[in-house]
Amino acid sequence: MSEAATDAAPTRVKIYTDGACSGNPGPGGWGAILIYGDTRREISGGEAHTTNNRMELLAAIEALETLKRPCRVDVFTDSQYLRQGVTSWIHGWKARGWRTADKKPVKNEDLWRRIDAARTRHTVEWHWVKGHASDPLNNRVDALAVAAMAPFKTRR
Repeated sequence: MSEAATDAAPTRVKIYTDGACSGNPGPGGWGAILIYGDTRREISGGEAHTTNNRMELLAAIEALETLKRPCRVDVFTDSQYLRQGVTSWIHGWKARGWRTADKKPVKNEDLWRRIDAARTRHTVEWHWVKGHASDPLNNRVDALAVAAMAPFKTRR
């Protein structure tokens, strides 16, 4: 995704993300598709012991961190946890020193901090899509996440 952007307008990128977990916690995987014009790049990864929410966050983080320069980004996710967290909840968490409204530590704070840093380089719009439905790109990132989890399932 290192194509040169014009001076007039930043590069526009679409990103589809998904996370998967077998057991929660358990082995998990994440997948992302980055689309810039006619260029499409698929990335994925997994962990032996994680949660579905961590994989959802990592998919978005890894995708945003893959971009080499500031871009206008549309992120499509079927995770309300990710979308609500990054568009709404994160502001209060930061104001309260990474505490929830009831003063408990924010779960997955390490990843929320990473996503906060990754998104500030870009102009990002976050979109929710229905999971396991008719969106072929959302279905593809689900398949990437499940495939990325597979090697860790055999290690149990």
